[in-house]
Amino acid sequence: MKTARYNRGLLLALAAAAGLTLTSCKDEPDKYEVADGTPTINYIRCLSTEIVGNNDAADTHYTNGELVTSASPQSLLCLVGENLRSVYEMYFNDQKAILNSSYITDNTLIVAIPRGIPQEVSDKIYMITESKDTIAYDFSVVIPAPSVNSMSCEYAEAGSTASVYGNYFIDDPNVPLTVTFPNGKQATDLQISGSYSTLSFTVPECEVSGPITVTSIYGSTTTSFYYKDTRGMLFDFDTPNAVTGVVLGNHGWHARDILADETSLSGNFVQLGDAGTTLGADGAWNDSKFSFEYWPGNWADPETYQGDGVRLTSLADFSKWENMAIKFEMYIPSSNPWQAGAMQVIVGGVDKVSNGNAGVKDIDGNTLGGANNTYFNNNELPRALYRPWTATGSYDTGDQWVTVTIPIKSAFTYGMSGAAATGSLTADDFASLIIFVCGGGVNGTECQPIIKLDNIRAVPYN
Repeated sequence: MKTARYNRGLLLALAAAAGLTLTSCKDEPDKYEVADGTPTINYIRCLSTEIVGNNDAADTHYTNGELVTSASPQSLLCLVGENLRSVYEMYFNDQKAILNSSYITDNTLIVAIPRGIPQEVSDKIYMITESKDTIAYDFSVVIPAPSVNSMSCEYAEAGSTASVYGNYFIDDPNVPLTVTFPNGKQATDLQISGSYSTLSFTVPECEVSGPITVTSIYGSTTTSFYYKDTRGMLFDFDTPNAVTGVVLGNHGWHARDILADETSLSGNFVQLGDAGTTLGADGAWNDSKFSFEYWPGNWADPETYQGDGVRLTSLADFSKWENMAIKFEMYIPSSNPWQAGAMQVIVGGVDKVSNGNAGVKDIDGNTLGGANNTYFNNNELPRALYRPWTATGSYDTGDQWVTVTIPIKSAFTYGMSGAAATGSLTADDFASLIIFVCGGGVNGTECQPIIKLDNIRAVPYN
């Protein structure tokens, strides 16, 4: 079996020329015109970004796609045949395809299978000419098992409404769609969006951490994320960690509010900002109100990282940090929306910052950076800039808790000002954490945001 990987843009160019390279064909006219006559299809090649396998006969030498008789919605196909400029409309089952005359010649026609789910399955492609003649060709559209990319709140409580986002959430009368939680209980009151991409439901009783399984008539999918994920938990503000037996929280120069109130998701949370503190339109520096900081160490010499001074690398395995994400639950009340400043998610090794004096050695012989705020106040140290308010000018979570996912590899690329970072990260840089709403190179509107965070964790991310 061979695996061929294709760049879609390159494939479009190759497939547009397929009439020259795969068949003998006429030159494309200067101006596109629908032709008369009857179209025929000799074979179909798949131009998906990744194709696994090769079903071509041993004596053929075509190179731009595998011969297929079936494919999934949104797959890109090249139809090879005769008189294909006579195709005026095309349907896969009962779903109409979008035709682009730039990708149609007499001998080739490039088309994407419609995303819609067919209501009447005939396993045919229907080519309709301008004179309304219909020519059928055998071809199956294979509907995949549900795909699940994310969940509105991974810590949603029993009885609340939650949503998962993905595709192919199909509820068949004979094989109903199901959502099964880690303890085996199923969600109820399922509601599916018209595009089959959002599935909402009532969360069942479940205190077990683990993946969720979504099953349709077309198969089952188990989520890569966990419900009530406890893996790589850094701060839940409630539970003593397994390494030192203490609850971690503020550990640096400032002490942000650790609170519990009627909005609590699961006990305590840390709050950035309050109803009486204004954040400037430029997200001006205010670390006393908008920064949560955790620096490892306890001013010992040598530093032993005992108790509440543990290195965060002792709580989560960052050896494969490129395949991880920082996640947390967030609550922003509609009364105090976020309209300025970037949430800077900043990590650093003990050589850059520690809760102690600079120059002191630790038990591993490392020289500590000491307590300071200069290590991140530049464009060298890569960090994430989370700023969802820029899409509309204002952001709140509708008085609900939501899960925020920040992939480390793709998101930790910025410097303090919002410019690209000049440095790079290593696994040792995840010993500390700061979440600071400040600057980030974007201007917004003066506001008094309240941002509540819980369950800050570092987890595998696919």
